[in-house]
Amino acid sequence: MWKHRGTLRFWLSPKHSVHFNNKYDFLFLSSFQQTVIKSFNSTEFHGSGYTSMAIIYGVFSASNLIAPSVVAVIGPQLSMFFSGLLYSCYIAVFIYLYTWSFYTASVLVGVAAAVLWTAQGNVLAINSSDSTIGRNSGIFWSLMQFSLFFGNLYIYCSWHGHVHITDLDRQTVFISLTVISLVGCFLFFLIRKPDPEGSSAPEGAESASSLLTSSFMFAVKACKMFVTKEMLLLSVSIGYTGLELTFYSGVYGTCIGAMTRFGTDAKSLIGISGICIGVGEILGGGVFGLLNKSNRFGRNPVVLLGLITHYVAFYLIFLNIASDAPLAPEGGTDLEAFITPSVWVALFCSFLLGLGDSCFNTQLLSIIGLLFRDNSAPAFAVFKFIQSIMAAVAFFYSNYLLLHWQLLILVVMGFLGSVSFFVTEWVAQSSRRDYDRY
Repeated sequence: MWKHRGTLRFWLSPKHSVHFNNKYDFLFLSSFQQTVIKSFNSTEFHGSGYTSMAIIYGVFSASNLIAPSVVAVIGPQLSMFFSGLLYSCYIAVFIYLYTWSFYTASVLVGVAAAVLWTAQGNVLAINSSDSTIGRNSGIFWSLMQFSLFFGNLYIYCSWHGHVHITDLDRQTVFISLTVISLVGCFLFFLIRKPDPEGSSAPEGAESASSLLTSSFMFAVKACKMFVTKEMLLLSVSIGYTGLELTFYSGVYGTCIGAMTRFGTDAKSLIGISGICIGVGEILGGGVFGLLNKSNRFGRNPVVLLGLITHYVAFYLIFLNIASDAPLAPEGGTDLEAFITPSVWVALFCSFLLGLGDSCFNTQLLSIIGLLFRDNSAPAFAVFKFIQSIMAAVAFFYSNYLLLHWQLLILVVMGFLGSVSFFVTEWVAQSSRRDYDRY
């Protein structure tokens, strides 16, 4: 799903506002990347969209261990700017596809994604308090997903009625994305820095050696944080979000585009599916962000709602989409599942996938920001390390597994991830009550 590079502004406190520029274009690309590549006829190109995404998330996972060091040395603003430039290079590769440049750019954007996410998570955490971290996480997630509308609407209008995606169709889309991407990179310089509290040292006073020491300590903290009780418990939940991220951002859109029973508009429906996912993400992020403000019921009911929502979506997808759809050739599949394929059911499932994803991610962002507020950058790096390595695994097996096996994996991991989150929330609440008591 396309993440437009428009600047996102939201208020984190009466004193601060933060501008975020969404650079998660590989989520947009992954939703139709495999479809585009299948339609590309060239003897010089032999790439796979699933393989590219597996490389991106694999590099992403490893790079999350060094990302806090990069953010510590050059700061979150420059970190996001240079990461954005690498994103722009990845998008531009699709204008003229070559196997070597496609996979090289996949490696580079994996590094960029790790640095970008860590920098954004760091800015979010340092501008939030214990009472506002839940609200801000929800607002951040909702606004981040809002840009899903524009790109996917453009895809729908451009590909409406197209059975085959031509070179002109592909080049028009990616030239536009590249230009928007480059403009968005410079919007990072509009980010406001939080006011320093209790610090009299002038900016830039730290020596190069102290910065290197600080960066090394960030890496050490990230490794130590990975084996803490709270993070080990959350790792199952985070791992599930990586698996379902792969499914809703890459596999499910490919499945819809491969269903010939949906008619000549099947490929353009990928864009509408992305919009429906965005609606679910925005609704979930906004509503659950507001609920977190009161924090009366805790985070567990929201995660439970996300699990139920995803289970309903998985069941309907199992009934509606042919099992060979993820692996179908460019011509698509003529097979049916257990009911007559319905476009409306498919789009409703897209909405449910987005809603459930926002349930899990807003609550994970909230609880991590609460538990590790004093070490937010390493914590968010570990979060993305776990999530991205599981996403890489999922993109790898998506090359081989039929749809029903992929859904089974999601069902099992969703249950285990929810249980682990419930335990972590209980531990966090117990620790907070003990702290307040003494």
